[in-house]
Amino acid sequence: MLAGELPESWIPPAHILELRTRVRTRKLLIDQRTAWQQRLQAQLFHQGVAPGLKPRTRAGRDALAHADLSPAGRELVALALRTIDAIDRELVALDRALHSFARSHPACRALIANLYGVGAISATAILAELGDCRRFASSDDAVRHSGLDVTVYQSDRKRAAGRLSHEGPELLRWALFEAAHQSARRSSPDHGYYLKVAARIDHNRACLSVARKLCRRAHHILRELGDTALAPIDGDPPEGQAACDEGLTPQPSGSFRAGARVTDRTRPPTFEHIGTRARAGRAADPALTTARP
Repeated sequence: MLAGELPESWIPPAHILELRTRVRTRKLLIDQRTAWQQRLQAQLFHQGVAPGLKPRTRAGRDALAHADLSPAGRELVALALRTIDAIDRELVALDRALHSFARSHPACRALIANLYGVGAISATAILAELGDCRRFASSDDAVRHSGLDVTVYQSDRKRAAGRLSHEGPELLRWALFEAAHQSARRSSPDHGYYLKVAARIDHNRACLSVARKLCRRAHHILRELGDTALAPIDGDPPEGQAACDEGLTPQPSGSFRAGARVTDRTRPPTFEHIGTRARAGRAADPALTTARP
C-alpha cells in the first residue's frame, strides 16, 4: 500500500448504484417471466396441447380458455398466467423509470445516438455496469471487464479451443449481446462484418464479435464524456409503484403501454375468465381449439 502497488477499486456514485439496482431488478424480472413461460409451455406439452401457443397474447389466452387440460394442469397454467401478468405490471414501472433516466442523461443519449441497436434499456445497463471508463487503460480492458474476451488454454504445442471468460457483470454481457443481434439488419453499419463472421462460423459467434465492438465503442464514448458520463441528473426516476397506478394497456405484441386506463375491453383474460370460458366452450363445442404460430 505504501508503494502504491495495491490495485484500486472503483466505487460508483450513489445515483449509478441506484440505476444499477433498477436495471438488475428488471433483468431478474425478465428471467423470472421467461422461466414461468417455459414452465407453462412444458405443462401444455405434457397435456397434449399443440405447440406454438403464445400465452401473452389475446389469441393465446383465448386458445388456453378452450384447451382440454386436467384440473391440476389448469391450476398450474392459471398460476403461471397470474405470475406473468404481475411481472408485466412491475416491468411497466421499471421501464418507465429507465426510459426517463435515458432521456435525461447525456451518457445514455450519446450511447443511443452512436451505437446501432442500443436503446434506452440497454444504454442504462451499459452505463450502470461500465461506469467510469477512465479506469480502463484501453478498450480491451473494458472487453475483459464485460467477460466477452476469449480465454486461451495452451501447453507447449497443445491449445484448447477458446471460450468466453464470463467474468464481470452478466447484465453488461446481456445488453451488449442483445444490441449486437441488430447487426443482422441490413441498415446496421456492422452488417458486412456480421455476414463475414456468420458465414465463417455461425450467427451467435458473429453477434459476440459485434458485441465486443460495441463494448469498445461504448468505452470510448463514455471515456470522452469524462465527468459528464457520471453526472447526476435533476430529479431521480420516479418510484416504481406510482407508475403502476395509472393503468396499463395491452399491445398486440403482448407488451404493455403505460399511461392509458385499463378497461374490461382491453384487459387480458384472467384465470377466472379462462376457467369460465373453458367450461362454456367444452359444453358448446367439444372440439379442441389451439393457436397456430
